[in-house]
Amino acid sequence: MMVDVDALMDPEISEALKAVPPMGTFTFAELPGLRAQRAAALALVQLSDAVERRDYEVPGGEGAPAVTIRVHRPKGAQGDLPCIYWMHGGGYVFGTYEMEDLRFDKWSPMLNCVGVSVEYRLAPETPYPGPLEDCYAGLQWVYEHAAEIGVDASRIGIGGASAGGGLAAGLALLVRDRGELPITFQLLIYPMIDDRRVTPSSRWEVPIWPPLSNERGWAAYLGPLTGGDVPGYAAATRAKDLAGLPPALIVVGSLDGFLDEDVEYAMRLTHAGVPTELHLYPGAPHGFDGITPGTTLARRARRAMEEWLAAVMAKR
Repeated sequence: MMVDVDALMDPEISEALKAVPPMGTFTFAELPGLRAQRAAALALVQLSDAVERRDYEVPGGEGAPAVTIRVHRPKGAQGDLPCIYWMHGGGYVFGTYEMEDLRFDKWSPMLNCVGVSVEYRLAPETPYPGPLEDCYAGLQWVYEHAAEIGVDASRIGIGGASAGGGLAAGLALLVRDRGELPITFQLLIYPMIDDRRVTPSSRWEVPIWPPLSNERGWAAYLGPLTGGDVPGYAAATRAKDLAGLPPALIVVGSLDGFLDEDVEYAMRLTHAGVPTELHLYPGAPHGFDGITPGTTLARRARRAMEEWLAAVMAKR
Protein backbone atom coordinates (compact mmCIF):
# COMPACT_ATOMS: atom_id res chain seq x y z
CA MET A 1 0.00 0.00 0.00
CA MET A 2 1.35 3.38 -1.02
CA VAL A 3 0.83 6.49 1.08
CA ASP A 4 0.53 10.16 0.19
CA VAL A 5 3.75 11.30 1.83
CA ASP A 6 3.16 14.99 1.22
CA ALA A 7 -0.33 14.90 2.68
CA LEU A 8 0.69 12.96 5.78
CA MET A 9 3.92 14.76 6.63
CA ASP A 10 4.00 16.90 9.75
CA PRO A 11 3.38 20.48 8.49
CA GLU A 12 6.24 21.97 10.49
CA ILE A 13 8.69 19.39 9.15
CA SER A 14 7.34 19.85 5.62
CA GLU A 15 8.01 23.58 5.82
CA ALA A 16 11.49 23.07 7.31
CA LEU A 17 12.45 20.65 4.53
CA LYS A 18 12.00 23.44 1.97
CA ALA A 19 15.25 24.94 3.25
CA VAL A 20 17.14 21.64 3.01
CA PRO A 21 19.02 20.79 -0.21
CA PRO A 22 17.35 17.91 -2.10
CA MET A 23 18.55 14.46 -1.04
CA GLY A 24 17.85 12.36 -4.10
CA THR A 25 19.43 9.11 -5.19
CA PHE A 26 23.13 8.63 -5.82
CA THR A 27 25.38 6.59 -8.07
CA PHE A 28 28.62 4.97 -6.99
CA ALA A 29 30.52 7.26 -9.35
CA GLU A 30 29.15 10.24 -7.45
CA LEU A 31 30.21 9.01 -4.03
CA PRO A 32 33.64 10.74 -3.82
CA GLY A 33 32.16 14.13 -4.70
CA LEU A 34 29.19 13.75 -2.39
CA ARG A 35 31.44 12.66 0.46
CA ALA A 36 33.62 15.72 -0.09
CA GLN A 37 30.58 18.01 -0.03
CA ARG A 38 29.43 16.55 3.28
CA ALA A 39 32.91 16.85 4.76
CA ALA A 40 33.01 20.53 3.79
CA ALA A 41 29.67 21.12 5.49
CA LEU A 42 30.94 19.43 8.67
CA ALA A 43 33.88 21.81 8.79
CA LEU A 44 31.44 24.67 9.39
CA VAL A 45 29.92 23.14 12.55
CA GLN A 46 30.54 25.23 15.66
CA LEU A 47 31.32 23.36 18.88
CA SER A 48 31.46 24.51 22.48
CA ASP A 49 34.46 24.32 24.79
CA ALA A 50 32.57 22.17 27.30
CA VAL A 51 33.91 18.87 25.93
CA GLU A 52 37.40 17.44 25.60
CA ARG A 53 37.90 15.45 22.40
CA ARG A 54 40.76 13.08 21.74
CA ASP A 55 41.38 10.65 18.90
CA TYR A 56 42.94 7.23 19.34
CA GLU A 57 44.18 4.76 16.74
CA VAL A 58 43.30 1.31 18.00
CA PRO A 59 44.06 -2.14 16.60
CA GLY A 60 41.63 -3.38 13.98
CA GLY A 61 40.43 -6.93 13.58
CA GLU A 62 42.68 -9.71 12.32
CA GLY A 63 44.34 -8.55 9.10
CA ALA A 64 42.47 -5.22 9.15
CA PRO A 65 43.93 -1.71 9.46
CA ALA A 66 43.84 0.34 12.63
CA VAL A 67 40.56 1.96 13.58
CA THR A 68 40.23 5.58 14.67
CA ILE A 69 37.89 6.45 17.51
CA ARG A 70 37.12 9.83 19.06
CA VAL A 71 36.56 10.06 22.80
CA HIS A 72 34.35 12.92 24.01
CA ARG A 73 34.47 13.71 27.74
CA PRO A 74 32.91 16.59 29.68
CA LYS A 75 35.60 19.02 30.81
CA GLY A 76 36.22 18.83 34.53
CA ALA A 77 34.35 15.54 34.96
CA GLN A 78 35.62 13.38 37.79
CA GLY A 79 35.80 9.61 38.06
CA ASP A 80 34.71 6.89 35.68
CA LEU A 81 31.62 7.78 33.66
CA PRO A 82 29.09 5.72 31.71
CA CYS A 83 29.85 5.48 28.01
CA ILE A 84 27.84 5.70 24.79
CA TYR A 85 29.67 4.02 21.90
CA TRP A 86 28.28 5.44 18.65
CA MET A 87 28.18 4.55 14.96
CA HIS A 88 27.39 7.30 12.46
CA GLY A 89 24.77 7.04 9.73
CA GLY A 90 25.10 7.46 5.98
CA GLY A 91 23.61 4.40 4.30
CA TYR A 92 26.87 2.45 4.83
CA VAL A 93 28.43 4.56 2.03
CA PHE A 94 28.62 8.08 3.51
CA GLY A 95 29.66 9.65 6.75
CA THR A 96 32.43 10.05 9.26
CA TYR A 97 32.85 9.93 13.01
CA GLU A 98 33.13 13.74 12.95
CA MET A 99 29.37 13.82 12.32
CA GLU A 100 28.90 12.95 15.99
CA ASP A 101 30.91 15.86 17.41
CA LEU A 102 27.80 17.99 17.75
CA ARG A 103 25.81 15.13 19.31
CA PHE A 104 28.35 14.60 22.07
CA ASP A 105 28.98 18.32 22.44
CA LYS A 106 25.49 18.24 23.96
CA TRP A 107 25.13 14.75 25.37
CA SER A 108 28.47 14.43 27.19
CA PRO A 109 27.91 17.41 29.54
CA MET A 110 24.12 16.92 29.76
CA LEU A 111 24.29 13.22 30.63
CA ASN A 112 27.72 13.35 32.32
CA CYS A 113 28.99 10.57 30.09
CA VAL A 114 31.82 9.69 27.77
CA GLY A 115 30.86 9.49 24.12
CA VAL A 116 32.94 7.45 21.70
CA SER A 117 32.44 7.70 17.95
CA VAL A 118 34.07 5.21 15.59
CA GLU A 119 35.46 5.78 12.09
CA TYR A 120 34.47 2.50 10.46
CA ARG A 121 35.40 1.88 6.83
CA LEU A 122 32.75 2.63 4.24
CA ALA A 123 31.22 0.53 1.48
CA PRO A 124 31.52 -0.27 -1.37
CA GLU A 125 35.29 0.00 -0.83
CA THR A 126 34.91 -2.14 2.30
CA PRO A 127 31.79 -4.33 2.35
CA TYR A 128 30.48 -6.43 5.24
CA PRO A 129 31.98 -7.67 7.53
CA GLY A 130 34.71 -5.02 7.45
CA PRO A 131 32.70 -2.07 8.82
CA LEU A 132 31.11 -4.17 11.57
CA GLU A 133 34.46 -5.64 12.60
CA ASP A 134 35.86 -2.10 12.80
CA CYS A 135 33.04 -1.22 15.19
CA TYR A 136 33.71 -4.33 17.27
CA ALA A 137 37.45 -3.58 17.45
CA GLY A 138 36.80 -0.04 18.65
CA LEU A 139 34.33 -1.22 21.27
CA GLN A 140 36.74 -3.89 22.49
CA TRP A 141 39.47 -1.28 22.92
CA VAL A 142 37.14 0.98 24.89
CA TYR A 143 36.27 -1.88 27.22
CA GLU A 144 39.87 -2.97 27.70
CA HIS A 145 41.13 0.62 28.20
CA ALA A 146 38.15 1.91 30.16
CA ALA A 147 40.25 3.07 33.11
CA GLU A 148 42.58 4.98 30.78
CA ILE A 149 39.77 7.05 29.28
CA GLY A 150 37.69 7.37 32.44
CA VAL A 151 34.90 4.97 31.53
CA ASP A 152 32.92 2.74 33.87
CA ALA A 153 33.33 -0.60 32.09
CA SER A 154 30.11 -1.89 33.63
CA ARG A 155 28.07 0.88 31.98
CA ILE A 156 28.92 0.85 28.26
CA GLY A 157 26.07 1.00 25.77
CA ILE A 158 25.93 1.33 22.02
CA GLY A 159 23.88 3.27 19.51
CA GLY A 160 23.60 4.71 16.06
CA ALA A 161 21.28 6.30 13.54
CA SER A 162 20.18 4.90 10.17
CA ALA A 163 23.03 2.72 8.87
CA GLY A 164 24.74 3.41 12.21
CA GLY A 165 21.65 2.00 13.89
CA GLY A 166 21.95 -1.04 11.66
CA LEU A 167 25.57 -1.46 12.68
CA ALA A 168 24.59 -1.04 16.34
CA ALA A 169 21.92 -3.74 16.02
CA GLY A 170 24.39 -6.07 14.32
CA LEU A 171 27.05 -5.24 16.89
CA ALA A 172 24.69 -6.09 19.75
CA LEU A 173 24.15 -9.53 18.20
CA LEU A 174 27.87 -10.03 17.61
CA VAL A 175 28.78 -8.98 21.15
CA ARG A 176 26.18 -11.36 22.59
CA ASP A 177 27.41 -14.30 20.55
CA ARG A 178 31.14 -13.76 21.08
CA GLY A 179 30.62 -13.28 24.81
CA GLU A 180 33.71 -11.12 25.31
CA LEU A 181 32.22 -7.70 26.12
CA PRO A 182 29.26 -6.63 28.26
CA ILE A 183 27.00 -3.89 26.88
CA THR A 184 24.10 -2.45 28.81
CA PHE A 185 21.83 -0.86 26.19
CA GLN A 186 21.26 -0.23 22.48
CA LEU A 187 19.78 2.99 21.09
CA LEU A 188 18.60 2.38 17.53
CA ILE A 189 17.47 5.53 15.72
CA TYR A 190 15.52 4.58 12.57
CA PRO A 191 17.94 1.69 12.01
CA MET A 192 18.63 0.31 8.53
CA ILE A 193 18.26 -3.41 9.25
CA ASP A 194 16.43 -5.25 6.43
CA ASP A 195 18.25 -5.78 3.12
CA ARG A 196 15.25 -7.58 1.57
CA ARG A 197 13.24 -4.35 1.13
CA VAL A 198 9.92 -6.18 0.81
CA THR A 199 7.77 -4.29 3.31
CA PRO A 200 5.19 -1.72 2.18
CA SER A 201 7.10 1.20 3.70
CA SER A 202 10.33 0.19 1.94
CA ARG A 203 8.61 0.99 -1.38
CA TRP A 204 7.39 4.46 -0.44
CA GLU A 205 8.90 7.35 -2.39
CA VAL A 206 9.99 9.19 0.72
CA PRO A 207 11.95 12.47 0.61
CA ILE A 208 14.95 11.18 2.57
CA TRP A 209 16.66 7.91 1.49
CA PRO A 210 14.14 6.70 -1.12
CA PRO A 211 13.97 3.09 -2.37
CA LEU A 212 16.69 3.39 -5.02
CA SER A 213 19.17 4.84 -2.52
CA ASN A 214 18.28 2.05 -0.11
CA GLU A 215 18.85 -0.59 -2.79
CA ARG A 216 22.26 0.86 -3.68
CA GLY A 217 23.29 1.29 -0.06
CA TRP A 218 22.56 -2.36 0.72
CA ALA A 219 24.25 -3.57 -2.47
CA ALA A 220 27.36 -1.62 -1.53
CA TYR A 221 27.43 -2.95 2.03
CA LEU A 222 26.65 -6.58 1.26
CA GLY A 223 28.76 -6.86 -1.88
CA PRO A 224 28.78 -10.48 -3.07
CA LEU A 225 26.22 -11.44 -0.40
CA THR A 226 23.55 -9.29 -2.04
CA GLY A 227 20.39 -11.26 -2.68
CA GLY A 228 21.79 -14.36 -1.01
CA ASP A 229 22.09 -15.85 2.47
CA VAL A 230 22.71 -12.70 4.52
CA PRO A 231 23.64 -13.15 8.21
CA GLY A 232 21.84 -11.35 10.99
CA TYR A 233 25.04 -9.53 11.91
CA ALA A 234 24.78 -7.75 8.54
CA ALA A 235 21.01 -7.20 8.54
CA ALA A 236 19.57 -7.63 12.02
CA THR A 237 16.07 -8.60 10.86
CA ARG A 238 17.66 -11.78 9.47
CA ALA A 239 18.67 -12.90 12.97
CA LYS A 240 16.49 -15.76 14.15
CA ASP A 241 17.21 -15.45 17.89
CA LEU A 242 17.03 -12.06 19.64
CA ALA A 243 17.05 -13.35 23.21
CA GLY A 244 19.71 -12.07 25.58
CA LEU A 245 20.23 -8.72 23.88
CA PRO A 246 20.50 -5.53 25.96
CA PRO A 247 17.54 -3.19 26.55
CA ALA A 248 16.63 -1.21 23.46
CA LEU A 249 15.04 2.03 22.39
CA ILE A 250 13.94 2.20 18.75
CA VAL A 251 12.98 5.58 17.28
CA VAL A 252 11.34 5.98 13.87
CA GLY A 253 8.96 8.27 12.01
CA SER A 254 5.74 7.14 10.35
CA LEU A 255 7.00 8.34 6.94
CA ASP A 256 10.34 6.58 7.09
CA GLY A 257 11.07 3.85 4.56
CA PHE A 258 12.40 1.82 7.50
CA LEU A 259 9.13 2.10 9.44
CA ASP A 260 7.91 -1.47 8.99
CA GLU A 261 11.24 -3.21 9.62
CA ASP A 262 11.88 -1.11 12.74
CA VAL A 263 8.43 -1.67 14.24
CA GLU A 264 8.68 -5.40 13.54
CA TYR A 265 12.14 -5.54 15.14
CA ALA A 266 10.84 -3.81 18.27
CA MET A 267 8.04 -6.38 18.45
CA ARG A 268 10.44 -9.30 18.01
CA LEU A 269 12.78 -7.95 20.68
CA THR A 270 9.83 -7.68 23.05
CA HIS A 271 8.71 -11.22 22.27
CA ALA A 272 12.27 -12.40 22.96
CA GLY A 273 12.14 -10.92 26.45
CA VAL A 274 14.32 -7.88 25.70
CA PRO A 275 13.11 -4.70 27.49
CA THR A 276 12.24 -2.52 24.52
CA GLU A 277 10.70 0.89 23.94
CA LEU A 278 9.39 1.94 20.53
CA HIS A 279 8.87 5.63 19.85
CA LEU A 280 6.92 6.30 16.65
CA TYR A 281 6.56 9.91 15.50
CA PRO A 282 3.58 10.63 13.23
CA GLY A 283 4.33 12.54 10.05
CA ALA A 284 8.10 12.32 10.49
CA PRO A 285 10.44 11.21 7.66
CA HIS A 286 13.85 9.59 7.92
CA GLY A 287 16.42 11.75 9.69
CA PHE A 288 13.86 14.22 10.98
CA ASP A 289 15.57 14.83 14.31
CA GLY A 290 18.79 15.97 12.66
CA ILE A 291 17.62 17.41 9.33
CA THR A 292 14.83 19.53 10.84
CA PRO A 293 16.21 19.97 14.38
CA GLY A 294 14.09 22.97 15.36
CA THR A 295 10.73 21.32 14.76
CA THR A 296 8.49 20.23 17.60
CA LEU A 297 8.71 16.53 16.73
CA ALA A 298 12.50 16.68 16.51
CA ARG A 299 12.75 18.32 19.91
CA ARG A 300 10.35 15.76 21.40
CA ALA A 301 12.34 12.88 19.95
CA ARG A 302 15.68 14.18 21.24
CA ARG A 303 14.24 14.82 24.68
CA ALA A 304 12.83 11.28 24.85
CA MET A 305 16.16 9.78 23.80
CA GLU A 306 18.03 11.82 26.38
CA GLU A 307 15.62 10.82 29.15
CA TRP A 308 15.93 7.15 28.19
CA LEU A 309 19.73 7.34 28.07
CA ALA A 310 19.86 9.02 31.47
CA ALA A 311 17.75 6.23 32.93
CA VAL A 312 19.65 3.28 31.43
CA MET A 313 23.05 4.77 32.26
CA ALA A 314 22.02 5.32 35.87
CA LYS A 315 21.53 1.57 36.37
CA ARG A 316 24.38 -0.45 37.84
